[in-house]
Amino acid sequence: MPLRLTPTFRERLAAASRPLAGLWVCSGSPLVAEIVAGSGTDWVLIDMEHSPNGLESVLAQLQAVAGTSATPMVRVPIGDTVTLKQVLDVGAQNVLVPMVDSAAQARELVAAVRYPPRGVRGVGSALARSGRWNRVDDYLATADEHVSLFVQVETAAAVEAAGEIAAVDGVDGVFVGPSDLAASMGLLGQQTHPDVVAAVRRAFDAVRAAGTPVGVNAFDPDAAQAYLDAGASFVLVGADVTLLARGSEVLAARWSPA
Repeated sequence: MPLRLTPTFRERLAAASRPLAGLWVCSGSPLVAEIVAGSGTDWVLIDMEHSPNGLESVLAQLQAVAGTSATPMVRVPIGDTVTLKQVLDVGAQNVLVPMVDSAAQARELVAAVRYPPRGVRGVGSALARSGRWNRVDDYLATADEHVSLFVQVETAAAVEAAGEIAAVDGVDGVFVGPSDLAASMGLLGQQTHPDVVAAVRRAFDAVRAAGTPVGVNAFDPDAAQAYLDAGASFVLVGADVTLLARGSEVLAARWSPA
C-alpha cells in the first residue's frame, strides 16, 4: 500500500504563520521523547552530538514521537557521509549538522543527503525505514521531497560566511548556536554577552538576506523573545534534561533543605 511520509520541517516552516518553538531531547529515552513531543511543542531536536544517543536510540525516539504533532529533527554528531546516510535510513527526515563554517562544506552536506546523480547518498531504501521498506511510492526518485537539511553556524568564521552558507541550494535553514559561538569569540559560557548577541544578529541578517529561514538556541525567555523579534523563524527554548534538573532542584530545595 503506498504511503505518504510526514511533512518535513522545511514544509512546516513554509506553512507556518508564526515562528516554531521546540525542545531538545537529550536523555536518550524514547519515553521522555514521547512525553516532550506530546506536550504541544512544534518540534523536537533529538541530539547525537552532546547526548548518549546512537542509531538504535534515535530510531526508538523517532518511533516514539511519530504519533505526536511535533516534527522531529536529528542533530548528527558530525557531518560525514556515512553518519548522515545511516540517520536518514533509520527514518530521520530532518537533519541538523553542527559546525558548518563554509559554503563549500555546506555543498558537501547537500550532496551527502541526496541520491546520485545529485549527490552521493548510499542506496539502501529497500532495507530501511526511510522509504518504509519500499512502501513509499517512488521514494528514490522523490527522496529530496522527504528530507530537509539544516546546518549550524556557531563560530566567528561561520558568522562571516553565513550568507554564503545560507545561499547554497539544498540548505533549508541555518541554526545559530550561541554557546559555541561565544567560545570561539573567547567568551566561553557568555551566550548573552553583547558581542555574542551582535554576532548572532549579524548571522540572522545575512541568512535572511539569502531568503533562508534562520533559527537559534535560547533557553532564556527574554533572549528567545529578542531573537524572535529579530527575525528568527524557529527557536529551541528548553531541553528535557534541563527541565528535569531545574524542576528536581526546586523540589529538593523545598523538601530536602541542606
